[in-house]
Amino acid sequence: MGKSSGREGLSVLTLGAMGVVYGDIGTSPLYTMKEVFSPATGVPLDATQLVGAVSVIFWGLMLVVTLKYVLLILQADNRGEGGIMALTALAAHAAGKTPRRHTVLLLTGVFGAALFYGDSVITPAISVLSAVEGLEVATPLLKPYVLPISVTVLIGLFAMQRFGTAVVGRLFGPIIVIWFGVLAATGLAQIVQQPLILTALNPLNAFFFLRAQGWHMFVAVGAIVLAFTGAEALYADMGHFGKRPIQLAWIGLVMPALTLNYMGQGALLMRDPSALENPFYRMFPQVWLIPAVVLATLATVIASQAVISGAYSMTKQAVQLGLLPRLQVLYTSAKEAGQIYMPEVNWALLVAVLLAVVGFGSSSALAAAYGIAVTVTMLITTILAFFVLRFGWGYSLPVTLAATSVFLALDGLLVISCALKFLQGGWFPLVLGLAIFTVMATWRRGRELLLESLRNDDPELLPFVTALASDGIHRVSRTAVYAVANPETVPQALMHNLKHNQVLHERNVILTVVFHEVPWIAFEERVQITPMVAGFWKVQVNYGFKNTPDIPQALELCRAKGLAINLFETSYFLSRETVVPTRGAGMAHWREAFFALMSRNAGSVAGFFRLPNNCVIELGTRVQI
Repeated sequence: MGKSSGREGLSVLTLGAMGVVYGDIGTSPLYTMKEVFSPATGVPLDATQLVGAVSVIFWGLMLVVTLKYVLLILQADNRGEGGIMALTALAAHAAGKTPRRHTVLLLTGVFGAALFYGDSVITPAISVLSAVEGLEVATPLLKPYVLPISVTVLIGLFAMQRFGTAVVGRLFGPIIVIWFGVLAATGLAQIVQQPLILTALNPLNAFFFLRAQGWHMFVAVGAIVLAFTGAEALYADMGHFGKRPIQLAWIGLVMPALTLNYMGQGALLMRDPSALENPFYRMFPQVWLIPAVVLATLATVIASQAVISGAYSMTKQAVQLGLLPRLQVLYTSAKEAGQIYMPEVNWALLVAVLLAVVGFGSSSALAAAYGIAVTVTMLITTILAFFVLRFGWGYSLPVTLAATSVFLALDGLLVISCALKFLQGGWFPLVLGLAIFTVMATWRRGRELLLESLRNDDPELLPFVTALASDGIHRVSRTAVYAVANPETVPQALMHNLKHNQVLHERNVILTVVFHEVPWIAFEERVQITPMVAGFWKVQVNYGFKNTPDIPQALELCRAKGLAINLFETSYFLSRETVVPTRGAGMAHWREAFFALMSRNAGSVAGFFRLPNNCVIELGTRVQI
């Protein structure tokens, strides 16, 4: 029974992995071959070049996806979690023995995370556009409707986000399995008619193809890289499905289906070069074109959904790691904490996606913008993996270099190739990523300056409460929880309460919430209690960057450690700092002003930590940085 249940669970997870993890890379056949042989690359459309290009795609999938991600990167799990934020925390913890190295690794990973948002904009735009463009193949009369239909599909997709993905999620796996089955079947039908394409399995043909291009090799690789976009999702979604289901899905279905389809498109172009107009849809008989467009649109919506959900998760992790201001988080499932909806992120993404769709106008134009952000993220992943292997796992330098040098060289080639498309649209995701990185760096540094200012201006906590304990000040019979960022100084809210209300509560909890660079913190490690003087306790609540903060729940855990708190007789006092930027040390004045703006518009502390609204008192103070 145990083995049968385990196999059933593995099957369900593998099916789910196909729907969520492989949606992005699984829709790449819609546009990759068309772009490889577009006039912009200068690659001749003949049998030799077709075999060579398909060979490069096949061996690229083997090296980049199978060897690098499926076999190597998936081993670097941070307590079961993956993704560049988890890898950054792992590398910074293992190799950051000095503050400087820790900061450099952290900023490197944060830059990679910022570029993910560029991918979150381009993926829905290019995927949906390329799917709907199949209507042009059915009849040129529908060409004027491609853009409006694409915009409508995207608006509908983002509008549905507030309802959650629980219901749609059950459909993801089966639809994508059908999609990969269709990829394999259509590709196989073409290979049978032109079996010469099977020589692409010989890696020498990939080598000869690249050598024959000369310096144009970089241009060709810049188009071929479209076949590898989505590889980061294998690692990013490891926490949802686990290593084995992702590996089984890739080896058992996704890789064979992609290989057959790319070979099938190559075989079709050998027989009919005019099919370059849209080789993917030209593999279908005319009668099957409309159903193929519908299936492709569903597949691209699924691919887009995975990236959008990833953007929510990434943003929540960034907030909890202190890289972004608090944003509203809505939980769309009573059972799954990972299913969240963030309105500000959702609508900002929609605006950016629509600007990309309308601004670029076609999947071919968007293809120039696609790739550079993804490949830089892939390069950063390899760099971080080097530090994990060397310092986290303790491998010798020669072994670590042997394991990562090939991937570093390959990633470098992909980055250089995509960089050539900078002026044609590659600037778009880079500018977007740099803007988000600036926001993250400014918020993190601003918080550091704010805490330094509070530490310098506010009196020390222990002498202050010791004096209070011996004073005859009136006490009221309730519990006061003072949430603070710095537990060593007196909370501003406590001083305001004493000054204006001239009362002190019988029980006072100085509460600090610490987010650690690990995904999860267990309940038994969630709270730490330090008694001070009569009526005063320090409580530190610990969360991982994937935990859901819930302060009332955490305070209930204090009972088992000797501090019983009646939540119905508890008031929460919050200090609301108004940041005043000043010229001088710290950050540039415009960054301080920007930080002050973000601070004023940050989401509610009460909402973020799930505090009961009728028990919260906010007291403000002005702080210069």
